[in-house]
Amino acid sequence: MLDWSDSPKKPLAVNGVTLDYACHGPAPDQAPTIVMLHEGLGCVALWRDFPEQVAKATGFGVFVYSRQGYGQSDPVDLPRPLDFMTREAVDVLPHVLDQMGFEQGILFGHSDGATIAAIYAGGVVDHRVRGLILMAPHFFTEESGLEAINAAKGVFESGYLSDRMAKYHRDPDGAFRGWADTWLDPGFRDWHVGEAIDYFRIPTLAIQGRDDQYGTLAQISEIEERSYAPVDTVILDNCQHAPHQEQPGKTLAAVVEFAARLKRIEEEQVEIA
Repeated sequence: MLDWSDSPKKPLAVNGVTLDYACHGPAPDQAPTIVMLHEGLGCVALWRDFPEQVAKATGFGVFVYSRQGYGQSDPVDLPRPLDFMTREAVDVLPHVLDQMGFEQGILFGHSDGATIAAIYAGGVVDHRVRGLILMAPHFFTEESGLEAINAAKGVFESGYLSDRMAKYHRDPDGAFRGWADTWLDPGFRDWHVGEAIDYFRIPTLAIQGRDDQYGTLAQISEIEERSYAPVDTVILDNCQHAPHQEQPGKTLAAVVEFAARLKRIEEEQVEIA
């Protein structure tokens, strides 16, 4: 049984890998759950208090975990394969959801985590997932985004970013290299996973900062143009790649409204049945 708390003592082991995690709000057998997937340099701790805020504001349970190579999870072997996000969605996330006792709810991903959530929704049949929240997602590479990653690489190599990351990541070098070196690999320039959107059959909330340095609004347009299911879009001014940190009030409000609407839909379906 999963240790459902914000400071769990029992580890989560998936495919022989121990993963760092935390839980907020009601357990999956008591309320819907929002499963949060972090960005390319994120982890449980770097969500800060946002998962707790989401749990309190929605009444849903919130489950967050650090993927292998991040936070206090086991290190990852480098180099990462160029299809690492697809592998995470297909080979790892299903086991995470099963082990944490997921019964019904929302996948909420940020950046690379949003891409993983999208690939899962488009490629894995799982009727427990009733909605998607994709914050600053990526479906294809863009030159401006690659330039921003290359700039981050320079900051990391200067020592400043590596020192900061060491406060949150067991293996900061592995976390950074696993992200930056993969995105900057010449073979990654043709990467495109937009076809996953073609298979969405659940509502999606897409959130992005207008000034996102890692992706343009073309990423959001990809969702709007390809999804057969309903898509709500929130574009935030004065915001770059981290809406939950740069525009926390507006981001939280959008999440709360989306979750409440999904809950109403579920209740109406139960009444009709």
